[in-house]
Amino acid sequence: MTLTPRAPFAPGAPNAIDAEMCRKLLAFALSRGGDYADLFFEYRVAAGISFEEGITRSASRGVSLGLGVRVLMGDATGYAYVEDLTWDAMKRAAETAAQIASGGQNPPPAEIKSRVLPERYAFDLPSVDVRGIDKRALLERASARALASDSRIVKAEASFAEELRELLIATSDGKMAYDIQPLLRFGVRAIAEQSGRRESGSSGGGGRMSLAYFDDKSPEWHADQAVRQALMLLDSRPAPAGQMEVVLAPGDSGILLHEAIGHGLEADFNRKGTSNYTGQVGKPVASPLCTVVDDPTLLMSRGSINVDDEGNEPGRSVLIENGTLSGYMQDRMSARHFGVAATGNGRRQSFSSVPMPRMTNTVLLAGPHDPEEIVRSVKRGILAKSFGGGQVDISNGDFVFSLTESYLIEDGKITAPLKGVNLIGNGPETLREVTMLGNDVAISDGIWTCGKDGQSVPVGVGCPTIKIARITVGGTEIT
Repeated sequence: MTLTPRAPFAPGAPNAIDAEMCRKLLAFALSRGGDYADLFFEYRVAAGISFEEGITRSASRGVSLGLGVRVLMGDATGYAYVEDLTWDAMKRAAETAAQIASGGQNPPPAEIKSRVLPERYAFDLPSVDVRGIDKRALLERASARALASDSRIVKAEASFAEELRELLIATSDGKMAYDIQPLLRFGVRAIAEQSGRRESGSSGGGGRMSLAYFDDKSPEWHADQAVRQALMLLDSRPAPAGQMEVVLAPGDSGILLHEAIGHGLEADFNRKGTSNYTGQVGKPVASPLCTVVDDPTLLMSRGSINVDDEGNEPGRSVLIENGTLSGYMQDRMSARHFGVAATGNGRRQSFSSVPMPRMTNTVLLAGPHDPEEIVRSVKRGILAKSFGGGQVDISNGDFVFSLTESYLIEDGKITAPLKGVNLIGNGPETLREVTMLGNDVAISDGIWTCGKDGQSVPVGVGCPTIKIARITVGGTEIT
């Protein structure tokens, strides 16, 4: 790890938390007979800048520090957290979490040994250590490019959000892991106006990386994409409505996979019997073309992690293989319920939150078809290129997604840009309707954040070009 530790609990710091102190705290956490306990220390620096109409609209920077203590007793969880890392405060948190157990005493915590982690986002200088004026300059460049590009662009906005998160995790079964997780996200929005009609376009990206991100995708590049989308929408026509073929573009279209299918494969929903994938392991749940993985190992991707928030090193999990359900994304509690190993998908928003099974980078792998061949095969349908918001019912997989960029396909050719397109369907049924799968798999450019039970975590998505035989398109023109 080349990033410099700054947390007071970090190894080598003046107030470092060592294995012996963790063992003592874990002993207090198990003092009433819990089955398992863990400690989650977190130090986070977060900052953001927004730029609009030639000025900095907002700038923020904050630091948080704390410890979360969790105790498991059967299917019950005791949890307490503190923002004070004095011994007395940490001891009280451990004793509070311990009260989930009813009495008795389990064996003491195992001997704690530090784990050597992979380096999936190692570099020298995180963005939080770069001068604010230098990051503001990136926003100015994007705004200036957008406003100068076309007389119809009447407004441009740019934003930069970043954080550096340091974790120290210790568990009663003897694991100890330390990690530093950088993250940045850049975004541009352009507003175009013509003949009284206003439309907006946006572009953004980032990941677990440094400002070297902009060596490949400059602020001007993002501004050009936002302008292109806004101007395209000025010429867009109302969307058709009805059942038709849909082609999903590679990359960000994976958000449909994430929401409509991915959440249903998180093990807690299946442990509780609330997912439509409950009891389906080993059964066909998708087209034989489809293999879906959750992969935290992608270098510098937004959803990548060296260690999950339970101290486990995550690896690539195959969820659906050739259309057959292979397994779920597991945290410790669900893995114990199913009698399998945890997959390293235990994630939490902060030290004040309990971990739960969450996705990292969820990807539909490439297929055998040429993307141009896929488009040529469509008589009349929709090309979905960029997604906006959506709603999903985890229990049955029903979804509604809005598209921010889409086009009509007629006789195998991409023709008119469309406005107001919604995709309405069912996740499992949609996967079964995949008839062609491109060889052009792409990963989203670091823009997605996933919410679940009030907690948000950064995630990545990815997919190739996908042809879906039929899906309901919600629009304003009945075909």
